[in-house]
Amino acid sequence: MKIDILTIFPEFFQGPFEYGIISRARQAGLVQIEIRDLRAFTHDRHRTVDDRPFGGGEGMVLKPEPIFECMESLNVATISERTAARESVILLSAQGQRFSQQLAGELAKLERMVLICGRYEGVDERVGEHLADREISIGDYVLSGGELGAAIIVDAVTRLLPGAVGNENSTRQESFTSETGLTQNGSMSTCASGGLLDYPHYTRPAEFRGMFVPEVLFSGNHEEIRRWRRRTALEKTLRNRPDLLNAATLSEEDKRLLAQIKGEDI
Repeated sequence: MKIDILTIFPEFFQGPFEYGIISRARQAGLVQIEIRDLRAFTHDRHRTVDDRPFGGGEGMVLKPEPIFECMESLNVATISERTAARESVILLSAQGQRFSQQLAGELAKLERMVLICGRYEGVDERVGEHLADREISIGDYVLSGGELGAAIIVDAVTRLLPGAVGNENSTRQESFTSETGLTQNGSMSTCASGGLLDYPHYTRPAEFRGMFVPEVLFSGNHEEIRRWRRRTALEKTLRNRPDLLNAATLSEEDKRLLAQIKGEDI
């Protein structure tokens, strides 16, 4: 995958992509990340990238000229051709679609992704209307700019690329993953979250400062471990993110466990 990031702060990305999975994916040639400085596409001595909006208002808005000229230098497919070319131009914006694990999975199937880092006061609307094919927000809050959002999207998408993570099954069992992982008998495998939060994890030592690892994890009974993991995932989701249960894929066993959990909480 090729990723281009359009920003007025190119130095911001000198650190985030030099560690962990992203660094290894770059070295392995799985992802190519290019940072594009929008100030290089200005034509005045002050390298101006923003201006006050027409109609008045507080703050400054990113101008269209540098963004359009930068995009034209990248030879990205036109909006009508991007689906076939497996490309997408994304404007990072507080007004955009909320980023999710499902959306990360969709973006991971692309050949190329261009991220335009907006600013908190906004970007000239013509960028969103005529350059970007989608707007994405990483959450219901306002940041100073899209750089942090771009770094988050790159991380979430890169780790889903085939070969980026050593054990690809680990990306299936994580929180928010929509794969069901149903077993042949209709029960839920622990290798996929089915849209729930992930189950708790423990490692050595078995006892730490009076805190113990649940005994079921030592039992060697894989079915009991599976049921315990599924039950604790349901408990955590009900406690921390009950909204996820409305869209989660629940087996009949899940529904019985959830009913028991709710009964215990009453």
